[in-house]
Amino acid sequence: MKTLTEIAQKNGTDKWGSHYYTPHYDHHFSHLRDKPISVLEIGVGGYDNPNAGGGSLRSWKEYFPNATIYAIDIYDKRPHEDERIKIFKGSQVDEKFLLDVIAQTGPLDIIIDDGSHVNEHIISSFGFLFQHLKDDGIYAVEDLQTSYWRNYGGSSFNLKSNKTAMNYFKQLTDSLNYQEIDNPFYKPSYFDRHIVAMSFYHNMVFIQKGDNNEGSTEVVNNMIPSRRKRKTKYYLRYIRSLFGMD
Repeated sequence: MKTLTEIAQKNGTDKWGSHYYTPHYDHHFSHLRDKPISVLEIGVGGYDNPNAGGGSLRSWKEYFPNATIYAIDIYDKRPHEDERIKIFKGSQVDEKFLLDVIAQTGPLDIIIDDGSHVNEHIISSFGFLFQHLKDDGIYAVEDLQTSYWRNYGGSSFNLKSNKTAMNYFKQLTDSLNYQEIDNPFYKPSYFDRHIVAMSFYHNMVFIQKGDNNEGSTEVVNNMIPSRRKRKTKYYLRYIRSLFGMD
């Protein structure tokens, strides 16, 4: 079988050449190659030219011979539709549109964000679409270099900005270890409970979905039992101080 790099070169997608994403995709997706999966890619390429772009979709169709490939784009890209390729026109941050897409696709095995690359859009799309990924599904985001580019909402001067996609995903690494957090007031999020692995590469990240329920060797309900009594008193004093009760 051809490698994804060979397939990408054949179909003219910039996932190889302009970028070097295909080996990473192959590493994370190869076990799904022959499965009857559903793939959604944000962004078709070619901007407002209806006939331009589509190389990535054709590559996924060839790489996954039993998959259904879906895509969304703000421009009408229906000329690229084909057997096992379906394209929807709409914005990646329009939740009403995305709900309609999911109603037609059903839960997805793979979601790939190669859309606007605007930091706010990346974060918004992930926040909404990750819940519609199947257990054991994979969410991939490309072109995280825009986290450092001002025109896309990024920053190269404030590398801790909470508005960049890179920092958003770095913060989510704490979700992997949420059961180790020694704080009885901590409320686990959906991401805490459902992110089981994250892999970062140059300009991209993969997020694996599953049940993050391995537990902790020490912490129970976000508190170390051996220190529960002492900590309870401490937190009560802390709360009282916040309200001026001490």
